[in-house]
Amino acid sequence: MKPAVTYELLHIDKSTGARRGVIHTPHGDIQTPIFMPVGTLATVKSMTPEELKDEVKAQIILSNTYHLYLRPGSKIVKEAGGLHKFMNWDKPILTDSGGFQVFSLGDLRTISEEGVEFKSHLDGSKHFFTPESVMETEEDLGADIIMAFDECCPYPSTYEYTKNSMERTTRWAKRCKEAHKTENQALFGIIQGGFFKDLRIQSTKDLVELDLPGYAIGGISVGEPKEEFLDILRFTTPLMPEDKPRYLMGVGTPDYLIEAAIAGIDMCDCVLPTRIARNGTALTSYGKVVVRNATYERDWGPLDSECDCYTCKNYTRAYIRHLVKTKEILGVRLLSIHNLRFLTNLMEKVRIEIENDNLAKFRDEFYKKYGYTD
Repeated sequence: MKPAVTYELLHIDKSTGARRGVIHTPHGDIQTPIFMPVGTLATVKSMTPEELKDEVKAQIILSNTYHLYLRPGSKIVKEAGGLHKFMNWDKPILTDSGGFQVFSLGDLRTISEEGVEFKSHLDGSKHFFTPESVMETEEDLGADIIMAFDECCPYPSTYEYTKNSMERTTRWAKRCKEAHKTENQALFGIIQGGFFKDLRIQSTKDLVELDLPGYAIGGISVGEPKEEFLDILRFTTPLMPEDKPRYLMGVGTPDYLIEAAIAGIDMCDCVLPTRIARNGTALTSYGKVVVRNATYERDWGPLDSECDCYTCKNYTRAYIRHLVKTKEILGVRLLSIHNLRFLTNLMEKVRIEIENDNLAKFRDEFYKKYGYTD
């Protein structure tokens, strides 16, 4: 039986080895490499689905299993017809497993072989996630791509802790595969192993043997120095199957997105563009702009003169600063549209440069203009 989600390779950039492809899903094709906006609670904060499609040009969005399990509850979403109908989004959706959120609870959770007992960050109520229960929740939500339940190690962690965690993640992935029954969803495995290369090799090998339709790299971009991030990224990606989607979890800065593409990654996601928008910060071709600063009080130009987004076509830095300073919600919305579009537009350019075998030159020129020093 053909998997619900498949990958088609279109071109490999001769200058870097980056790959240009298409991921075929039940709700449409995804041109890769791609940045995926995060809609934690079945919404990308302050954005309507129409804005995401028409202004941001998002091809796929993410939602969060942990948060939707707590509110409104996966059964409510299922009753509504699944996430697509619940939130009025007709393009592909990916749901994470909630693993990262659960393990971020620290003292509020207890890990066992069976699963994780945790207290809700909302009201302290007790809950228990197992691979089987997470599969049931994700099937209720109805996303095109669902992630296996895994354990994300904190940084730094000892070799012994990381090894035990990685091996448990593999066992949980097997249980997820056995429990997953919905044919129009694709279950992706998550490669763990922290910053130990032998563990990354073992994790990849064990998960690839499960023959899942896609794989993600987890457990990096968790607070480590950039050099360590790049080392593990560049080491792990070539170990992954070439004929299946490759997903790097939790990455959203322009340099990390470009480096991920060069390493051979197809999909990245991050809450960064909307989070910094709420703090009055814009991503631009020449680096970050903290538009709330006084220097923009009489700045009648757009956030980014090179940007094609709705915000930059219609509003000035001075006006957006005024909105941010007065805590008007429109300021957050305009900055969110811009930041999201900046990243989706960046990846459109990356795809073109891959097709032209020119990504290495593009990276160097982008870094120089943006202000990156490494």
